[in-house]
Amino acid sequence: MFDVESSILKEVYKVRPEKSHKGNFGKLLIIGGSKRYTGAPALASYAAIASLRAGSDIVLVAAPTRTADIVARFSPNLISEPFEGDYFTRKHLKGIMGLVKEHDAVCIGSGLGMEKETQKFVKEFISKIKKPCVIDADAIKVLKGKRLGHNFVLTPHAYEFYHISGEKPKYDIMSRVKIVKKFSKKTGTIVLLKGPIDIISDGAQTAINKTGNPYMTTGGTGDVLAGICGGILAQGFEPFKAACAAAYITGKAGDLAAKTKGPSLIATDVIEKLPDVVRSVGK
Repeated sequence: MFDVESSILKEVYKVRPEKSHKGNFGKLLIIGGSKRYTGAPALASYAAIASLRAGSDIVLVAAPTRTADIVARFSPNLISEPFEGDYFTRKHLKGIMGLVKEHDAVCIGSGLGMEKETQKFVKEFISKIKKPCVIDADAIKVLKGKRLGHNFVLTPHAYEFYHISGEKPKYDIMSRVKIVKKFSKKTGTIVLLKGPIDIISDGAQTAINKTGNPYMTTGGTGDVLAGICGGILAQGFEPFKAACAAAYITGKAGDLAAKTKGPSLIATDVIEKLPDVVRSVGK
């Protein structure tokens, strides 16, 4: 077991070649949103903007029409692909898998909702995808009893972890490390358990991340983390390292934001501090 240190930034953010062009540093597909979830557009947008701030070149949000339209207006930096209907169902799989082929990594879950048809969509999607993929929020809830693979990163909070593993994370760090490592080994995937101290494991190696603060409990910060992890995956980093880096970067940005925002901190405050964290490389 080891602590995630600031040195991980140097591994992720190296000097780019002068002849770099659009797409060299990753194309990320974000799948999320539901008409019945009023906050869905914001959550999907947080993930998308965070992934761009994490260095990904291109981010596309695939969402039901209403969410996709709002995402497109959320920021001029965002691109969205609308899918007919109020929420995702299995009829959308063909179109989604077509988009997957055009991207380097995927992030699924932000504002997705828990309709029965959406759950079926997520289960079948996960069974098909072979590319690096972050599974967050609502998409995590369908994973109970499933064995996945090392191309996946799960980002549950304590209750979501309990839902899929049957074990309640205690506040004792060593206890958390033990159950996360065991679950990761059992499912064959990378797990990033969010908390006062984040636990990241691939079943063999385990890391703890101590950046972050109690003001980051506000809604949307988890979507920021998922977007950052997806953005780093899209740049070609292996999932365990991407998860460690995402945990450190999100927490560090939250720490910078907390200095001036305190209890007023919101998800967009964390996003605004991401450039400061990235610029700190080499200092």
